[in-house]
Amino acid sequence: MAPVGETRLHRSYDLPDELLVGTIDTHIHGGPWLTSCPGRMDPIQIASRARDAGMAGVVFYDHTLGNSCGTAWLTGRVVPDIAIHGGIILTTVQGGMNPRAVKTALYYGAGAKFIHFGAHCTYHMASREGALVDGEPVPFKDLYPRFAEEELSRAIRIPLTDPIPRELEEILVLAADHPDVYVNTGHVSPDEVMRLADLAERFGIRRLEVAHPARALLTMEQQKNLAARGVFLEGACSDWMFHRGLPRSNYYAEPEYADEIAGIANAPRFAGVVPWARQLREIGLQSIVLGTDYGIRSAPAPVEGMRLLISTLLDLEFTVDEIALMTKRNPARLLGLDE
Repeated sequence: MAPVGETRLHRSYDLPDELLVGTIDTHIHGGPWLTSCPGRMDPIQIASRARDAGMAGVVFYDHTLGNSCGTAWLTGRVVPDIAIHGGIILTTVQGGMNPRAVKTALYYGAGAKFIHFGAHCTYHMASREGALVDGEPVPFKDLYPRFAEEELSRAIRIPLTDPIPRELEEILVLAADHPDVYVNTGHVSPDEVMRLADLAERFGIRRLEVAHPARALLTMEQQKNLAARGVFLEGACSDWMFHRGLPRSNYYAEPEYADEIAGIANAPRFAGVVPWARQLREIGLQSIVLGTDYGIRSAPAPVEGMRLLISTLLDLEFTVDEIALMTKRNPARLLGLDE
């Protein structure tokens, strides 16, 4: 293994492609998508290109309907020789904190590999999405009384005190009873992240991952605390390379709910890749799982996102072994593939 600095100065033209072999992208939005917000490519195209590049696995998200287990199963039938995983993202589309949806996902299609506490329909996220009005960001909850009444009122929240709702308890028990499944915090607030870490310990959940938008809002002290407790912390290309401010129908079919501001107001506070990478080192690379969060139409293909990620880390003088840790070994540990 080349010393720090040596890889950047003397690496071969082909090194990023070589390091791409065996990686696992644990965060791909593979679709299907809302017709108002089409994706970059379909799941079969994503998986085929990843396999052809030598990647070991992909993990599909569906943050609209929530369940990507069927997509993973169908894609796996068409694209052999690569591990394809799905899971369940709790969404208000399927009733929010819904134990029946979780139980079904565990046995549906390829079977859920993760349980995720919501993306665009968490209270934390939904309360921050909105539009620019005369150049000023205004949340949907203030623009549209109907949004506050119909959407924000049923958004997913993690209670910060006991007792916890029966539905949440049932979901945590299901997660604990399926040790091959990991829990992802979703796009929740910092306080909710810390609460979920405490609940995961209480219920005996073996693997917890902090979603990258949530991690970005945590203090360094909180992140180090979580790492010391064995929690995985996610990093993604979209932390520092994302088209912010574009109106997107990420979750809602109504055109007026195309978000323009959450990507800015709730953006990771990294101000570029250099402080982002510095923070990974400070947390401790043994706790970091890297993925792309790609699949959106305005981003590169996910496989190109992984290549970009690897090339950037090389430029920042991460060693070959450190890159393998965050893109191969840690993702395998998160998915329980090393057992």
